[in-house]
This record gives sequence, structure tokens and C-alpha cells, in this order.
Amino acid sequence: MIPAAFEYHAPTSLGEATALLAKLGDEAKILSGGQSLIPLMKLRLSSPRHVVDINGIAGLAYVLEADGVLAIGALTRESEIEESDLIRSHYPLLHDVSKVIADPLVRNLATVGGNLAHADPANDHPAAMLALGAEVVARGPSGERRMPIASFFTGPFETTLRPGEILVEIRIPVPVARSGGAYLKLERKVGDFATAAVAAQVTLRADGACEQAGIGLTNVGITPIKAEKAEAALEGKRLDDKTIGQAAQLAAAAAQPSEDLRGSVEYKRDMVRVLTARALRKAVERAEGRR
Repeated sequence: MIPAAFEYHAPTSLGEATALLAKLGDEAKILSGGQSLIPLMKLRLSSPRHVVDINGIAGLAYVLEADGVLAIGALTRESEIEESDLIRSHYPLLHDVSKVIADPLVRNLATVGGNLAHADPANDHPAAMLALGAEVVARGPSGERRMPIASFFTGPFETTLRPGEILVEIRIPVPVARSGGAYLKLERKVGDFATAAVAAQVTLRADGACEQAGIGLTNVGITPIKAEKAEAALEGKRLDDKTIGQAAQLAAAAAQPSEDLRGSVEYKRDMVRVLTARALRKAVERAEGRR
């Protein structure tokens, strides 16, 4: 439970941090909240020679809504999302997520940016961001780069971030009227990683039909999964039990779980089906103002 020796760096600006990372290369790891990195280091599953602590960089913690975008700074703590009146009232899907990440002690330290950049398929935010159609902003030696979240995760613990780049912001389109979302998670005990979880976001037309839908799946593949066929099955249709049931079946088919102590492949796929249907119904209730 004692990490291997490493050199600690505490840059005070983004320029200093990106220059350090570019110089140190694969031998460096970024420390933000530390709720994933530090346990891995204690177990010697990760032994970086250099740790670059970005907590001293000002201006990376905020939740702001402007110009049709919700911007979340990478160092925003999970507890800030949970306690935000803006998130609670306008982004119920994100608020759902914030309440089921680990426990309050972890949420006081863990960061949204770190959750995404760590790219653990069992983390909760990636699926939610897929459902919401988010993009991430990275800063590196060559300047700023924006990437759609749908192409950000390339493998377990792997992303499209380049050497020297730091994830600095998450950008989510502001939902239009008659939009709602929900996140439902099956876990063995409170604070555990998901056996399976589903994020759903819908926008309804005036006639009640689905204008747009997003569905993300947690911990049922080597990366978080965007259930595109299930989304397409909803668009243009009234979200009645039959349509929701068909979409739930398609989401289950998109899942690629592996058997482990949390359950068999068949069990996890069926849980995706059940959770997708429940999350969609909750999202519709919220879109209609019934919450």
C-alpha cells in the first residue's frame, strides 16, 4: 500500500504544466482529484516516475452556462456538481450521476475532468456525457483542441489526448425546452462501481414524439458505449411502452459485457435492457415536467 518512489511537480500555470508533460512523456501522470491515480499507485498497478499536480492552476473549477453551452472546468469537484442549483434544475441527468459516484468523501476530492480523462469504462460520467452529446477541450503545447466525446475514448484507460495535453473543460449543449434525462445504476452496494448503468437524454416535440435521444452505457464494454441503434429507434416516434421496449432491446444488444463477480454476460445484458427502459421513462417524465 506504499507507492513506488516518484518526483512530485506542482505547476502553477497551464503553460508550465503542458511543457512539463511534453518533456516527461509517458513517465508522468497528472494528479487532479487523485481518487483513481493514488489507489493505483498504492497497489503498484501504476508506478509513474513523475506526478504532475495540476490543483495549483487557477481557473479550472467552474460551472457556467452561456451562449448555449454548459461549461464545466476540469477541476470542478463532483460535490460541486451535486450541490449546484443550475445542475439540479436544468441537468437532472448530471445530478443523478453526481449522487451515485462513490461516497461523499470521494466526491469532495474527485474531479469531473479526471473522471473522464482516466477513461475507466466503469466510471459514471462517460456514459452521461455520451448521452448529452458533450465535447471535451484539451490544452497542450500546440494550443487548444476540441473533441466530441463520442470519439474521445479509444480503449480501457485510453483516450485521444496527445502527449502534453491536459483536459481543461467539458462543454455540453444547453437542452432545449421539453428535454429531460436520467441515470440509473445497478450496484452491489452503495458507492460501488456499476454492475451496469444507463444514461438517457430525450427531447420531445410539441406533439409528444421524440425529437432527439441520447443513450450511454456504463461498464458493459471495454469503453463506455453510445447505443446509436437504440437512439435511432426512438427518434420521430412517440415514446410509448412499445417504442421504449424496442429501444431497450437494442441497447442491450449494443452492450458487450464480460463475466465477472458482478454477474454473467446474460445477466448484465438484461440489466441494460431493464435500466434503459426505466431511464427512458424517467427522462420522458422530466421532459414533460412531471419529474
